[in-house]
Amino acid sequence: MINITFPDGNIKAFETPPTGLDVAKSISDGLARDCVAMKIDDDLVDLNTTIDHDTTLKLITPKDPEGLEVLRHSAAHVMAQAILRIYPDAKLTIGPAVEDGFYYDIDMEPVSEDDFAKIEAEIKKIIKEKLPIRRREVPKAEALEFYRDEPYKLEMIADLEEGTISFYEQGEFTDLCRGPHLPNTGMAKFIKLIKVSGAYWRADPSKPQLQRIYGTAFFSKKELDAHLTFLEEAKKRNHRKIGQALDLFSFHEEAPGMPFFHPRGMELWNALLDYWRLAHRAAGYVESKTPIMLNRFLWERSGHWENYRENMYTSAIDDIEYAIKPMNCPGGMLIYGRKPHSYRDLPLRVAELGLVHRHELSGVLSGLFRVRAFHQDDAHLYMTPRHIEDEILGILHLSERMYGTFGLGFHLELSTRPEKSIGTDEQWETATNGLASALKAYGNEYALNEGDGAFYGPKIDLHIKDALGRTWQCGTIQLDMSLPERFNLYYIEKDNEKHRPIMIHRTVFGSIERFLGILIEHFAGKFPLWMAPVQAVILPINDDLATYASEVTDLLKGAGLRAEIDSRTESLNKKVREAQLQYIPLILTIGGKEKEAGTLSVRTLDGNVKYGVSHQTFLDTVGAHVKNRELSLDIFGG
Repeated sequence: MINITFPDGNIKAFETPPTGLDVAKSISDGLARDCVAMKIDDDLVDLNTTIDHDTTLKLITPKDPEGLEVLRHSAAHVMAQAILRIYPDAKLTIGPAVEDGFYYDIDMEPVSEDDFAKIEAEIKKIIKEKLPIRRREVPKAEALEFYRDEPYKLEMIADLEEGTISFYEQGEFTDLCRGPHLPNTGMAKFIKLIKVSGAYWRADPSKPQLQRIYGTAFFSKKELDAHLTFLEEAKKRNHRKIGQALDLFSFHEEAPGMPFFHPRGMELWNALLDYWRLAHRAAGYVESKTPIMLNRFLWERSGHWENYRENMYTSAIDDIEYAIKPMNCPGGMLIYGRKPHSYRDLPLRVAELGLVHRHELSGVLSGLFRVRAFHQDDAHLYMTPRHIEDEILGILHLSERMYGTFGLGFHLELSTRPEKSIGTDEQWETATNGLASALKAYGNEYALNEGDGAFYGPKIDLHIKDALGRTWQCGTIQLDMSLPERFNLYYIEKDNEKHRPIMIHRTVFGSIERFLGILIEHFAGKFPLWMAPVQAVILPINDDLATYASEVTDLLKGAGLRAEIDSRTESLNKKVREAQLQYIPLILTIGGKEKEAGTLSVRTLDGNVKYGVSHQTFLDTVGAHVKNRELSLDIFGG
């Protein structure tokens, strides 16, 4: 007798060991048709697995997150099977499910999106065939023999421990895989190929470059269509495309992964950092600046030379090895340690907009999102144990204010001690309790990631949500028990004894470059007035008004606005249209009537036009809008 316990606590007995499908059918035929997999004692397995012992069981349907993962994993196999039917000489490597779909890395002749139609046509045939997907386990020696002509599979099998190896079969197709998978290919009805790119085998540039073909899959056409619409909108908001159109930044082969910011890009950059500095001064921070290059002895002391050397750029000066900093922290330790500190000096909040360099593989570089040179809005906070909760609360409130300025929401995650860590149990308990206590006092819900902290301390991560609902991990709050020890930092307590300070690393924006990329896509290039690289453009309707328009431009610049004049001999309509394509928030038209009355015709990006606006009214209204960092494009209230 096999007893099955369901999530609601109900128990069902079976005289003979059932499969998951048998269990589903015993409840209803409808459930059996919907089920895609099951969880036995929290292990996700195939639905046709035989249950041979008393267990807890959860049947997985399309409503469960695990169901989508199983679907996409199976969809990767369906795509690979279709590709082998069309390109029989292709060699398969790995094909995992990922957050928005799946991919498969394949050693094959180059393909492009133009080839997707024929691959998708074959995919539809495989779906229509409703091929049963079956698991088979064989000894390692047999697996090696089966894949004797597949070098990538042989390499993967060789890395596995001795024992049985699992295959999955569907029709003529067999793949090395842990599973689980759908019961049959007919359940993967809605598959769409998305893009193709290059990827090195095992991310090693010395190994063959493969074709990485991405796809996505959903259980319904409605969900698939919604996702494809989302992808189209994301494509329109692509920060690289908008950055080029607005002349903000560029990349050049002379410095791969290192962005060049143009004059308009620098206006955007400076507007962001002016706000950053204002917010941090108000929150009691001071600012520091440390050298970009420091010698090997410092990096050995910090532990980076041993643990991060392969990602660092190095050079030799006077026979001593130096490294360009990949992180700002060690330089900050030197500043703190230059003089004695009393408990009365603490908490001490020191921020740094530090330029760091990290060697990223060329294949993962991605616009401003993944670069080799970037600025971190770091801060290092030094405190006594009694300050932990208040300081973390201060960081959370500062982050909330700053993200809110851009209309960005966020959620929180607390990560605790990993298996490999430094520090005593007491130190970890103090640090983790401090973070948890601050989160409780903050009052927002948070997710708990057990064992996902840094080796030197627990952390809180802040994940922002943009206009498309995408999440980005930007801010982080990390308690560090390593660097204060390595650099022998201390303060004198009331007992006149030396004590080790508690140190927090934190960022709000994270990488300034990446955060700007996020903002470009969040606003789709239509920045709020206070951020816009060009806030106003003045358009005289004819050449006779050019001199007067230039005087108005100077008036606006004198008031601190980023204003330009467009006095080209082009039609007014063309100049208005070009200004709109540049997403300039204020388009000011000057004709004879405006000159005589000392007024402006103001067109805003939301499409509203306001006539007869006096110069003073304009400056007062715009000045208040900029000062308050308003998000609305409706600057003059319609």
